[in-house]
Amino acid sequence: MSIQPVPGIPALKVDETLVIGDLHIGVEAHLGKKGVHLTSRTDRMIDSVLEAAGTDVDRILMIGDIKDSVPGSTKQEYREIPMFCDRLLSHFSEVGIVRGNHDTSIEEFVPGAVRIYPASGARIGNVGFIHGHTWPSAEVMACRTLVMGHEHPTVLFKDGVGAQTSEPCWLRGNFTRASDDRYEKLPENFIVVPAFNRLLGGSPVNVIGSALLGPILNSDLPDLENAHIYLLDGLDLGRRGDLMVKSNRYKKWNDDENSPRHSAL
Repeated sequence: MSIQPVPGIPALKVDETLVIGDLHIGVEAHLGKKGVHLTSRTDRMIDSVLEAAGTDVDRILMIGDIKDSVPGSTKQEYREIPMFCDRLLSHFSEVGIVRGNHDTSIEEFVPGAVRIYPASGARIGNVGFIHGHTWPSAEVMACRTLVMGHEHPTVLFKDGVGAQTSEPCWLRGNFTRASDDRYEKLPENFIVVPAFNRLLGGSPVNVIGSALLGPILNSDLPDLENAHIYLLDGLDLGRRGDLMVKSNRYKKWNDDENSPRHSAL
């Protein structure tokens, strides 16, 4: 099975399926409540989806956090999520959603033709897909490759005078063993997908003392030390263990509305 990132776009092609995650449609309404007023960029995300799909992709799977508000919903979400899904249904033969932690009552927002998978994940061939905020099912964990979102991964850079900047990134690595007490079989490798919505902040995956999100990445199952970090253009920066930096700006945080991941870049 072919698994390839789309150069320059935070999307993954898995054979004939395009995989994206963390759209957070409605984030502009959330930012507006904080005094940051932006026009909606949902149409731009649709354009990016179609650009990423090209002519060789027939299906799309969104691995969680289609909505932004949790709890509750905004008028922007009620207006734009159905429109977004209708546009996808006009282009793809299948549209699926793996439920994320922000996707409460997502059924109210999407057309009936959209297939909604549980938070425990979905499986296509030998690839499993989860959002990442909860433990996957045993069936999903029995796949060769596990693809997840939720983390909004970025890589933090520091220069010689201490200035800091971050860039969205992919995180790809292996699992440390073939099974454990929870699962009879574990995947061979994992891929963490960058957030598709460019307005979102992110979690630096290379900061010393800063926890990653979700039970999988916070367990001893993945080999995070030897996982590789890639920029969106495909540049392999190397092993995560060789890229760790200290930063007072980032600390351990919970996945709530006050976390840096919900701030504009």
